[in-house]
Amino acid sequence: MPAIKVSTTVLRAVPLFAGFADDQLAMLAQVVTRRSVPRGATLMSQGDPTDSLYIIIAGRLKVMMGDSEGKEVILAMLGPGEIVGEMGLIDDSPRSATVTATEASELLGIGKREFRRCLAENFDMSMGVMRGLVRRLREADRKIGSLALLDVYGRVARLLIDMAEDVNGQRAVTKRLPKQDIAKMIGASREMVSRVMKDLQLGGYIEARGSTIVLHDKILLPE
Repeated sequence: MPAIKVSTTVLRAVPLFAGFADDQLAMLAQVVTRRSVPRGATLMSQGDPTDSLYIIIAGRLKVMMGDSEGKEVILAMLGPGEIVGEMGLIDDSPRSATVTATEASELLGIGKREFRRCLAENFDMSMGVMRGLVRRLREADRKIGSLALLDVYGRVARLLIDMAEDVNGQRAVTKRLPKQDIAKMIGASREMVSRVMKDLQLGGYIEARGSTIVLHDKILLPE
């Protein structure tokens, strides 16, 4: 589906543009495009030139990195309000990862020149981008620490805790989370992840309700 122009009403609902005045939103609406991405489609590929960033307004994206032997690791699962592709616009490097849609998604796109102009002219947007980069760096640091300090059981538990949300007073992972994806996110085999998930269920740490995984209090890890 071709990219289409965006109204200021849509832009106003995006956290990154929350500090923009009406005239700034009107100017931004002239350069921001909206596009639909079907489930399974590749938005960008590792090594491609970087020419734009995307803001998710609906759906979910998977960020992956691979090597020449076909091994893959999932770096992040991104949802509404999050940004992808901005790093290469800042340091002029090629895409560092491949991004695919795990479900049908709606995105806002901004080109390199327009993005840099917005950063130069709007302090709130600059701070929003920096906060996003810092959050991603902190998450990467914690993931490195988990890989070094936790066993596979601990890594699975940490991932489930991080992805859980409040549902009727309980912590639950409501998004579909295939065991193969869990394995690629924590650096383990699919078979090992299956074994750990089964053990966690038998031990009363988690409960599977269809595609939803409910977390019980005993799974909580010390900070």
